[in-house]
Amino acid sequence: MKKPLLGCIADDFTGGTDLASTLVRGGMRTVQIIGVPTTIEVPDADAIVIALKTRTVDPQEAIRESRAALEWLQAAGCEQFFFKYCSTFDSTARGNIGPVADALADALGVDFTIACPAFPENGRTIYNGYLFVGDVLLSESGMRNHPLTPMTDANLVRVLQGQTASKVGSVGLRTVAQGSEAISAAFAAIRTGGARYAIVDAVTDRDLISIGAALKSHRLVTGGSGVAMGLPENFRASGALTVAAAAASQLPKIDGHSVVLSGSCSVATNAQVKHWMESRPAFQLDTLELARSDEQIEAAVVWAAERVVDEPVLIYGSATPDVVRRSQDALGVDKAGQLMERALASIARSLAERAGVRKFVVAGGETSGAVVKALDVSALRIGAPIDPGVPWTIGSGKIQLALALKSGNFGTVDFFEKALRCAP
Repeated sequence: MKKPLLGCIADDFTGGTDLASTLVRGGMRTVQIIGVPTTIEVPDADAIVIALKTRTVDPQEAIRESRAALEWLQAAGCEQFFFKYCSTFDSTARGNIGPVADALADALGVDFTIACPAFPENGRTIYNGYLFVGDVLLSESGMRNHPLTPMTDANLVRVLQGQTASKVGSVGLRTVAQGSEAISAAFAAIRTGGARYAIVDAVTDRDLISIGAALKSHRLVTGGSGVAMGLPENFRASGALTVAAAAASQLPKIDGHSVVLSGSCSVATNAQVKHWMESRPAFQLDTLELARSDEQIEAAVVWAAERVVDEPVLIYGSATPDVVRRSQDALGVDKAGQLMERALASIARSLAERAGVRKFVVAGGETSGAVVKALDVSALRIGAPIDPGVPWTIGSGKIQLALALKSGNFGTVDFFEKALRCAP
């Protein structure tokens, strides 16, 4: 069995799946591991993604977990390493993008790398160092109201500089458009000038592929999943990657009922919930009610178990920003989020045990993390994408499950229905 080529560390579960999906599309057989393994049992894969839950934790805890993941990937024999964060660059005011990147670079002896969250296919582009979501600046998008990581500054140089003592430079679109050699030359100049990081512009997939080609000799890469588009070809060109692209995404068939669980309150997910409810059954959870008792959890399980035999159902805690704020004002930001995650995780476990549900579509990074933990899933084999950045996966654990784990802001308005139509 060959050693894995690329070792990745993701700061949340859906982000890890997003990255893994990009690598599979590039022809790399990819396994996502939930949390840092306690033993060195290396899966048969070209790329391994260790998915953590470090986006909003204390920076020191994020550093500790990320360093542990890096040490495991080094022991597994990986050649290149990737720190993956969200394509909206969101984190808390104290981090954790800068602190974790610093820690990984220190551990690897790296004095220069990039930071590029661009993902044009999902509307995330960088121009003059500013991050756009669709046609608006990040600071004017729905991310400005995110309950945990509100983003009020679209200037990525300024945001990253606020999280690291190292100097942050930038590579503009004019240079990127000239191709990988020009990008490599710009990297060398920025490194000579004393910067450890460079924010790199990208507005098309072609830009990302050129950036990826310029990273072939870099030990550490940081960014969103988009910049990983160009990495598989580097391994293929060197002769290290020989698997046919189509074979990388093959998954086995899974029998059983289906359910959609949504804890994200993003603009995209709220629209997906609304679209589903126009023609399909849904059960809404209320955070304030969950704070009083577990009765609503059991009610949701009973309601879903009666219906999934005939058709998939949606159970959701997604809400508009004003409703979210009311819950947070009453309970606190952390407790409100944890209550919803715990409820959806408990419902998932009960439906798998009591109702034969084997296919789960889950919206929201924090929700996805809680659900896979409750289902005792230790690793995911990544399949073909449903929408950009969101694949079906097969989870390994006590029972074999199919899971589609969606970042809150991803997917078309009919994503839930589309996912179920192409379920393995």
